[in-house]
Amino acid sequence: MAPLAGTLVLDFSTLLPGPMATLILAEAGAEVIKIERPGRGDEMRSYVPRWGTDSVNFAMLNRGKRSIALDLKDPAQRARLDPLLDRADVVIEQFRPGVMDRLGLGYKALSRRNPRLIYCAITGYGQTGPKRDVAGHDLNYIGDVGMLSLSHGDPEHPVVPPALIADIAGGAYPAAMNIMLALLARHTTGRGCYLDVSMADNVFPFLYWAIGNGRGAGQWPGNGTDLVTGGTARYRLYPAADGRLVAAAPIEDKFWEAFCAAIGLPEEWRDDSRDPAGTLARVAAILKSKSSKYWRAMFKAVDCCCSIVATVQEALADPQFQARGLFARDIVAPGGLRLPALPVPLAPAMRTAEPAAAPAPLLGADTAPYLGGT
Repeated sequence: MAPLAGTLVLDFSTLLPGPMATLILAEAGAEVIKIERPGRGDEMRSYVPRWGTDSVNFAMLNRGKRSIALDLKDPAQRARLDPLLDRADVVIEQFRPGVMDRLGLGYKALSRRNPRLIYCAITGYGQTGPKRDVAGHDLNYIGDVGMLSLSHGDPEHPVVPPALIADIAGGAYPAAMNIMLALLARHTTGRGCYLDVSMADNVFPFLYWAIGNGRGAGQWPGNGTDLVTGGTARYRLYPAADGRLVAAAPIEDKFWEAFCAAIGLPEEWRDDSRDPAGTLARVAAILKSKSSKYWRAMFKAVDCCCSIVATVQEALADPQFQARGLFARDIVAPGGLRLPALPVPLAPAMRTAEPAAAPAPLLGADTAPYLGGT
C-alpha cells in the first residue's frame, strides 16, 4: 500500500510551489483535491504552450488530482466545503498572509473544527517579519538571500538561473517534507499543526559554504570567485571547439591528476596553486582545441568527473535515466494526447502503483461528486 493512502489533501494553491508539493503527496498515495476559482481556475491552466484543454505546465504539475470549482468569497459556496474540511488531513495554501483568515479558512478556524488538521502555508517571506506582505517571484527570493551574487556572470550581461530554485527547493520540497513529518508526529500526539513555509528562508541551506566561509573565516565570496562557482580550474564550464560545453569537476587530487593526464596539460601547469589563472587559461585553451565529440569519448574512458553538458532533449533520451524508469509514467489529456509524466523525488518504494497513465483534472470536474448538486 502507498504510504499516504487514505490521506485527504485539500489544495488551495496555484502555479508551482503548492501544486508540485501536492503532486509529490499524490504520487505517495494521497487523495488531492484542488480548490479552484470557477471559470478560470488555477492560473497555470492558461499558460502556453497549450496541451489539450489546458497548458502543458498544468498537466505536468496536477496529474492524478481532483478539481472542485468554488467561489471562496461567497459564504454559501464556501460552506459547501465544510464536510471536506471536517475530515481533511492536510490543507495547503499559497495566498499572502491573512487572506485565508479573512475567508474564514485560516488555521485557527479550521483547527477548532478539525484538531487533527495539518495546515501548510507557503509564502515568499513567511508569515512574520517586515517583508511578509511583499510581492515577489523566484528571482527576488534568491536575490534577497544572496544566492544571485555568487554566480551571475558578467554584470553587463548577467545570467538568470535556469531553474526556479526558491519555488521548488524552497517551497515545494520543504512543504512536502514538513507535511510528511507532521503526519508522522500526529500518530503520537493525535493533533495537527501549522506549517509556515517561507521560500526565501529555505534557500539559505544552499549557501552553507558561502555562509561558513564568510562567518567562519572572514572570506566572503564574490561573483564566480570560489570553488563551486567557477573560481578555479577544477570546477568550471569550458567551451569545446564546436561551441558545446565541457562540465569539468575534477576537484579531488586523484581526479585532477587523471584529468590533467587525459587532456595533456603540461607538467608545469598541473600545480594549480602556483598560478591559478595561468593553469585555468591553459586548460581552457586545450579543451577549446578539440570538439565535444572528442572530449566525450576521452572522458568516457577516464575516471575524472568530466562530461559534456547535455541539452534537455538529450537528457530525456539518456539511457541512464531511461534505465532508472524516471519517465515510465504518462499523462493523458482529452482526445488521446499522451506524454511522459514529470518525475518526482520519491523512492520507488514510496510511490503509489497508479495506472500507467493519469490525467490532470478538468476544471470543476469533481465538484458534484464530492459536494453534491451541480
